[in-house]
Amino acid sequence: MKKSMMLILTLIMVLMVAGCGTDNKKADNTANDTAANSGELVVLKVATLIPPMTDILDIVKPLLKEDGIELEVVVLADNVQPNEALANKEVDANFFQHVPYMEQFNASKGSKLVPVQPVYDAIYGGYSKRYKDIAELPEGATLVMANDPSNIGRSLQMFADAGLIELKEGVGIQATQADIASNPKNYKFEEVDLLMLARMLDDGDLVAMTPAYASPLGLTPKKDALITEREDSEFTITVVAREDNKDSAAIQKLAERISGPEVKKFLEDNYAEIALPAFK
Repeated sequence: MKKSMMLILTLIMVLMVAGCGTDNKKADNTANDTAANSGELVVLKVATLIPPMTDILDIVKPLLKEDGIELEVVVLADNVQPNEALANKEVDANFFQHVPYMEQFNASKGSKLVPVQPVYDAIYGGYSKRYKDIAELPEGATLVMANDPSNIGRSLQMFADAGLIELKEGVGIQATQADIASNPKNYKFEEVDLLMLARMLDDGDLVAMTPAYASPLGLTPKKDALITEREDSEFTITVVAREDNKDSAAIQKLAERISGPEVKKFLEDNYAEIALPAFK
């Protein structure tokens, strides 16, 4: 009899614990539902670098707030940190780069960053403080470019299109200095960190850079560049996320707002000579 009573009591205790677990799970679900419906803003962290990227995000911020999203703009110090922060899930997206640069990062780091929304085409150009025409560029002149693989290829392709050098057939934007097939004027090439390009105008004879770095110096590609790249460039500045979050509601809202009429008008009013909207 005592054994039977003990068994019955044990069964009762097990059922009570199980019931509590179910109740706790229901409570957790209720709490989650309450939080989801509470109207609290969803925080979305986006890493970036300089204007006009930062300006565009400032325009988008109040628009996203209307959608229940608190945009936190994280301004970083160099062109490596935004991708590392995104890959490490320290931010949810970034806005500073073109797709070839992103692909080069993925290849080198094994990360899974993906393009979400093209925003604008930045007109790439070659600038000089010393010369007013590309024909004045002397033999042995120093040509400066950013030192990441995608921008090395971009710069060399622009130099080749301008007739300064010839590249091996078919290399295109994957070119490196080893792919220079002909350099009749013995130009020298210097590769520097992206953020050093503007400073190199004092030292180099021709500096290849995007409007983001030329504009603060009062330079525009249409007015000041000695050469520019072709109009069919592959280097649209794009919002980038991760494979695991690209379809989230917050990222998709960011894509929608950053390709909206407010951003288009801002680019047309303020950056018409250097940045063309990449969306309709």
